[in-house]
Amino acid sequence: MPAITREEVAHLARLSRLDLSEDELVHYAEQLDVILGSVARVSEAVQQLGQGQDIPPTSHALPLVNVTRPDVERPCLDPADVLSQAPAAQDQRFRVPRILGED
Repeated sequence: MPAITREEVAHLARLSRLDLSEDELVHYAEQLDVILGSVARVSEAVQQLGQGQDIPPTSHALPLVNVTRPDVERPCLDPADVLSQAPAAQDQRFRVPRILGED
């Protein structure tokens, strides 16, 4: 795979409306070259492994298990008891002081 050039990075920067310095253009060209090389190696490995086999795509190397508890209804506090302990209540809700002005 050919290396990505400084001119190609400059072209992409112009298209993206990015003002990159000469040092940044060279630096990003090197980094993009490494990234593209890594992607090519992974693609080659998948092709070699997948000849005659169907390899499913994965998002993680190891399977993930979500640990959750069952959603079970449990007894809770009575709303009237809770509101009786509040400093102020109105229309079966907590009443709080206004902090924003009306516009």
